This record gives sequence, structure tokens and C-alpha cells, in this order.
Amino acid sequence: MAERFRLSLAQLNATVGAIEANLAKARAAWEVGRAAGVDMVALPEMFVTGYQTQDLILKPAFTAHAMRAVEALALDCVQGPALAIGAPFRDESGLYNAYWVLSGGKVVARALKHHLPNDDVFDEERLFASGPVSGPYRIGPLRIGSPVCEDGWYDDVTETLAETGAEMLLIPNGSPYRRHKLDLRMNHMVARGLETGLPLVYLNMVGGQDDQVFDGASFVLNPGGEVALMLPPFEEAQQEVVFERGGEGWRALAGPRAPQPDAWEQDYHAMVLALRDYLGKSGIARVLLGLSGGIDSALVAAIAADAIGPGNVRGVMLPSRFTSQGSLDDAADVAGRLGIALDTLPITGPQEAVGAALAPFFAGTEPGIAEENIQSRLRGLLLMALSNKGGEMLLTTGNKSEMAVGYATIYGDMAGGYNPIKDLYKTRVFETCRWRNLNHRPWMLAPAGEVIPPAIIDKPPSAELREGQKDEDSLPPYAVLDAILEALVEEEKSVPEIVAMGFDRATVKRVEGLLYGAEWKRFQSAPGTRLTTRAFWLDRRYPIVNRWRDGG
Repeated sequence: MAERFRLSLAQLNATVGAIEANLAKARAAWEVGRAAGVDMVALPEMFVTGYQTQDLILKPAFTAHAMRAVEALALDCVQGPALAIGAPFRDESGLYNAYWVLSGGKVVARALKHHLPNDDVFDEERLFASGPVSGPYRIGPLRIGSPVCEDGWYDDVTETLAETGAEMLLIPNGSPYRRHKLDLRMNHMVARGLETGLPLVYLNMVGGQDDQVFDGASFVLNPGGEVALMLPPFEEAQQEVVFERGGEGWRALAGPRAPQPDAWEQDYHAMVLALRDYLGKSGIARVLLGLSGGIDSALVAAIAADAIGPGNVRGVMLPSRFTSQGSLDDAADVAGRLGIALDTLPITGPQEAVGAALAPFFAGTEPGIAEENIQSRLRGLLLMALSNKGGEMLLTTGNKSEMAVGYATIYGDMAGGYNPIKDLYKTRVFETCRWRNLNHRPWMLAPAGEVIPPAIIDKPPSAELREGQKDEDSLPPYAVLDAILEALVEEEKSVPEIVAMGFDRATVKRVEGLLYGAEWKRFQSAPGTRLTTRAFWLDRRYPIVNRWRDGG
């Protein structure tokens, strides 16, 4: 009979700082593996502390707590399979991102992360020391090498492990989602498998942490790039994979291959999971939002209802004298379709009172942006009051196009605790609404069907802060604006390069000026789900005071 090794992959959701709760999940996964008779249970990178910890990991008491917890976990897992789990390690030489292997009540191996990512959302060079390339460790009949996350993207670590006797690569990850990330990971891992000739396990964390979402989608590859197993994205899963030794070495037997959805579904699932975990891990059960009758608030309402259930979402319509009957009707329609509560709180009275108070100071001036923004700030004030009184977190609803050019009122419609669509350009907001109307999945808690009225999708966007106002009175058409912004933000193109794409130079310069000039607003904006490589916050860090403009 062929020699076999049974590995249980635990693609689970950790919470930053919840060390005991994370350990409880690890113990439960180990118990599942023990009941199944596996040889080892594996969990992702930094699972004990949650990920990313940012500067919390620099607190000695926190790191010491995590290390004591791992030692205790080893004692809890004496009789049964080995357990591999990510946690920090500190000794006299420094602080490391480590992968601990526990067996027989003790720590039998520890792999230290060698390549420390210092781009995108990562700052690991300022947090951890680079560890030496660790050798393989033996569990039962199999010698395993464990490059930690980024180490799997470089051939030096994996080739060293292969040369020192590794027969399989188990790579624990805390790899956050961004659009098309799965293809990028797969390409790198296929390369490592081809270079080493070894089977490879890519085990990723799942769950939301602040702006980041870890999407799971763990997989197992045999040499040559053949996919032997694929776990679902954005969901917890524990799955056994069996390795068998043959004439050409160890190979994984074929297992389940969960389908991987398209980019539209992945983005939507990421926004739902990010909000669900941001609330759940913060101990918040209910939300409210200003429901204006516009497309952005309609989409945020749908995301919230899908994340925590319609019964935990409240929309509030705050009409002024400029609010159209169509907007009132559309807000009521979307609330009814989603099954969320809707309250109406007119701002006409407060607006008049503020206008009267400011009249002596505004005398002799023409009404303009200051008066328009009073409406938005009154809405923010009233929504925050309702949030405080009812214990519901206020969601803000500005899309990436608005965040980019500052088409939002600070301390007004930007008020709130979280923004699910912060990294979604306006043109993608329209398409995402259409996608949600046509698709429903088991992880969505709101009703199926056309939950966002077509009238909301089709009407011209407007802030309704003055009579007959339309967004395109102040901005280029969104198709033009978004194309220019993607070139400026995502691709860092120069003004001449964007003009060469066919755009009017004056328009490009105006958008560039708005982008740089709104940095101070973004600095004070609510966190939101990261979907791209250049989300506003950790991905794109620009100075607030910045006098440079592209003179090309």
C-alpha cells in the first residue's frame, strides 16, 4: 500500500488582538483533524494574533501574550495530529513573523519569515526582523518546508528548502484581497512548483480587518501546476488533502475544487464580508445610513442588508426643499425592496434656523457652496445624533470618484464609521448595482431579485443641494472622470500620457488639481473596503500639503 500523509487545511477567520478566541478556533480545528485521523492540521500566517496587527505587534506585552498562548496550545494538543500555526516570535535577536509547528506537547519547529513585504498595505520591514531561511521539518513520513507568505513569491527560499530535503511546501498566508489577486498568486505558486518539482499548499486567511479583506481561496498544486484542490473564497473552510508517495515523490490526490467567481462577485462579496466583520469584530449589531434616493446610498444599503440582515439596517431620508419627489419615492422603494426600516427626518426647520443665525455674517454675499454644505452638515449632525442615541453605526456612502476629487462635504455626508464603497469608482457603482439585481448567493442576507430600483440606476446623479443640480454641472461625465482618475491614481500616469489617450488637457489638469487638493478630506474620511492596488489610505500615501503639479 502506498505511503500517505493526511493534512487538514483550516482556512479560518481570526480577529486581531482576540488571542484566546483565535486559539479556541485553532483548538476546534485541531479537534476536527484529530477526529478525522489526519497527520497535521495547518492554520494561516499570524493566526494567533490576527493579521495585520500593525504597530500593536511592537508592544512587548502583546507579543509575550501570544507566545505564551502558543506554548499553552502545544500542551493542549498532545495526543493527536501536529498543529502548524502562525504567531510572532521574539528572542534576543529580534521580533519575527513565525510559523510554529507543535507536536507531542511541544514546539518541534519554527519557520521565520525571511522576505518582509514593504509595499501596498504592508510595512513589515519596520515591524519584524528578517529571519534566516529555515530548513524543512519532519512530520511522520513527510519532510515539509514552510516559506511564510512573501517567502513563497521568491525562488531563493523555496529552492533552498528543496535542496535541503523538503518534499512538500506548505505556505501559510495572510494575503489580502484585491481585484485579480487570485490569478497573480496562482502564477507565482505555479512557478515555485515548477522550479522545485514539489507539491505546494497555499493556505490563506479569510475575513475582514479594517480596510482589508483576506479572501481565503486556498489551493493545492501538484508539480507542473495541476490544481488538486481549491477552497472557496471569502468563506471559512476546513478540508483534508491526502498526499501519496509514488515513484516521482509525493503528490496530492484530487479533492474538491470550489468555483472561483468573477471580479464583480468577488468585489461585492469583499464589501459584504468587510462590513460584516468590521461590525461583528467591533461588537456592533446595527447600522443606519442616509438614504437619499441616489445610487450610492442604495448600493450601501444593499451591502449592509446582505452583510447583517435587513432587520439590522435603518435608512433615514433627510429631505430639504430641494429634494425631489422622485428621490423621496426612490428611497422608499429601495427600502421596501430590501426590507429595511426607513425614517424621514426633514431638515427644513434646522436649515432655516442655521440660515437665520448666520444671516448677519453672510449679509451682502451671494448664496453658494457654504449654504449648500449646511444641508449636508445638518444631515451629518442629525444622523450622528441618531447613531449615538440608537447605538447604530453610521455608514457613509461616498464612492471612489467622489473621494478622489473631493466631491463630498467634510463633517457632512462624509460623517460615519465605515464606507463599503470607498474604493469603487462611480462607473463601477452602476455596474455593481446591475450585478446585484441579477444575482443572489447564499451568503447574502437580503432578498433576491431587483432590490435596487432601475429608476435609481438610470437617473442622472445629483446631490440635490440646489435647484436642478446635477453632478455633471461640477464634474466631467463619470465615464471621463473615472478613466482620468484610474490613469492618475492606479497607473500614476503623467498629464501628457493621459492627454495622449485622447482626453482634453484642461480637463485632465482640472481633475489632477481636484485630486491633490482633496487629500486633506481623505485623511479624515472613514475607512472602507480595499478593492484595488491603489485604495486611498495605505496603498496611496500622499502628503496633505502638496504644491507640486505635473507641468507636462
